[in-house]
Amino acid sequence: MERQYDLLIIGAGPAGMSAAIYGSRAGLKTAMLEMGAPGGKLVKTSEISNWPGIIETDGAKLAYDMFQHSTNFGAEFLYGSVVKIEDGEWKTVVCDDGSSYEAKAVIVATGTNERQMNIPGEAENIGRGVSYCAVCDGAFFKHQEVCVIGGGNSALEEAKYLTQFADNVHIIIRRDVFRADEIIQKSIENEEKIHVIRNSIPIEVKDDGMRVTGLVIQNVHTKETQEIAAHGIFPYIGLDPATSFLKGLDVLDEYGYMLVDENCETRVKGLYGAGDVIAKRLRQVVTATSDGAIAAQHAFHEIKGI
Repeated sequence: MERQYDLLIIGAGPAGMSAAIYGSRAGLKTAMLEMGAPGGKLVKTSEISNWPGIIETDGAKLAYDMFQHSTNFGAEFLYGSVVKIEDGEWKTVVCDDGSSYEAKAVIVATGTNERQMNIPGEAENIGRGVSYCAVCDGAFFKHQEVCVIGGGNSALEEAKYLTQFADNVHIIIRRDVFRADEIIQKSIENEEKIHVIRNSIPIEVKDDGMRVTGLVIQNVHTKETQEIAAHGIFPYIGLDPATSFLKGLDVLDEYGYMLVDENCETRVKGLYGAGDVIAKRLRQVVTATSDGAIAAQHAFHEIKGI
């Protein structure tokens, strides 16, 4: 199947949906191509409190509202997993099912994927106690013990969210201090259910053949190990850009993030990056939507010769 668009956006998170709004409002034939549900990481976020004009909202609700807005001016929503982009006067976007799409401009807004711990017992227990989304799976661990791995904003926010369900939440951090913002650190200080284990790393996930039963951790200094009894393990140890389909186009940095200019355009004319997938310092919902708007507006000007 081949279909042609002025603007094709790969990814329907905040950056992609913002691009769809700007592209379709400008009169471009626009489509978003997404391999999952629209919303990106918004649908995995329990609370958004830094979106201007809204003091606090649920991530899934904000995602739903954005999606409604993104298709309101005629942008299409398509399902597909992209495996390759071919450059040319018209860009060809190829999906894993053999379908392809052509577009005058393409905006890549595929975001990032959660980094795995890569320890014994992790892969085989995904969905059986190992989860990368507390909002999605937290309710399965009512009155149980859970572990959160990581000391950044996401780890602490999700640990706090899990206190609604779990009896105890153990936070495992490699260092003796958190990387999270001070305001987030303060928000967990008085949480009786949260217990911090410092200077430690996970080395093995334990199970009984049916589900997770514990996590073995090791002190980075003494090398001593201990097993924490737990039925839920939530790693929040970093993110990797979802850009494997771009490796042949010479638009990525050494970490796999897209290199773009002030218009969010790569060195390949007509190929843009927006949101968490690009090399930048601040990855937030508000910066993602800004990237999407900038990329779509510049693509409009280029397509129309303005």
